[in-house]
Amino acid sequence: MDLTLFQMALIAIAAILLIVFLYYVPFMLWINAQVSGVRISLVQLFLMRIRKVPPTQIVNCLIEAHKAGLTDVKRDGLEAHYLAGGNIQRVVHALVSASKASIDITFQMATAIDLAGRDVFEAVQMSVNPKVIDTPPVSAVAKDGIQLVAKARVTVRANIKQLVGGAGEDTVLARVGEGIVSSIGSAESHKEVLENPDSISKLVLNKGLDSGTAFEILSIDIADIDVGKNIGAQLQMDQAEADKNIAQAKAEERRAMAIANEQEMKAKAQEARAKVIEAEALVPQAMAEAFRNGNLGIMDYYRMQNIQADTAMRETIGGKDTKAKK
Repeated sequence: MDLTLFQMALIAIAAILLIVFLYYVPFMLWINAQVSGVRISLVQLFLMRIRKVPPTQIVNCLIEAHKAGLTDVKRDGLEAHYLAGGNIQRVVHALVSASKASIDITFQMATAIDLAGRDVFEAVQMSVNPKVIDTPPVSAVAKDGIQLVAKARVTVRANIKQLVGGAGEDTVLARVGEGIVSSIGSAESHKEVLENPDSISKLVLNKGLDSGTAFEILSIDIADIDVGKNIGAQLQMDQAEADKNIAQAKAEERRAMAIANEQEMKAKAQEARAKVIEAEALVPQAMAEAFRNGNLGIMDYYRMQNIQADTAMRETIGGKDTKAKK
């Protein structure tokens, strides 16, 4: 029989109301929970929709925890953790894995680790299956001046109790690198390290490098050691070069001072020569004055001329003899 327009409208409204009802009151999800042994009411599922909490995730987590025998996982705790921005599925997975591996971890501890930004499920897996971390190449110099480049493999296990507030992998790698540098630096010769590389591991392990971190160091194995540069010889060469440059600078300074002194002496000699020439220029005036005053006679003047001529002749003869000897 044909339906009237009014009847079709009633059917459409009823269908819409049914869809809205099933959305806010997930009846099939409630049946799934009841069949799985999880006790939760339709009212609680409805209120989850109102609080914008996904009922499917909550119910699935409750079913998983119930099947695994986790009694401390409650609906209120899961809702609170979801509203706080946590990952409830990862927390429940971690709790189930920890329960199977006999690792003591509570729901409160797991949620705290998750809210701290760490992957709690990965941490539980790392507690069961330790992780190997490869350190970057670490350069160190032994006491004989030879550089060694070492690579290490650090086997760590997650420390569940230290995941909140504990340091991460970067801190562990930095401490291991520092320990390797200290161990190689305390060796008398690089040959000792090459002959017995496990001595580095023993020294580093005894320092308790995992203190205050989120990991427990199980072993430190030296994977590779390469011989680098002769740092001691390089430093000696650099020091010798620096000493040479200092000596050259000092010699240049002394040379500059000697040149300055020479220039000063030449200036003084020229000044003295100028004064002598000036004094010689005054001699004729003094002789003329002596003639006028009667203090110098003509015979005295001739005698002085003879003495000057004799002196000039002697200087000329002396100059010739010196050139002949040369």
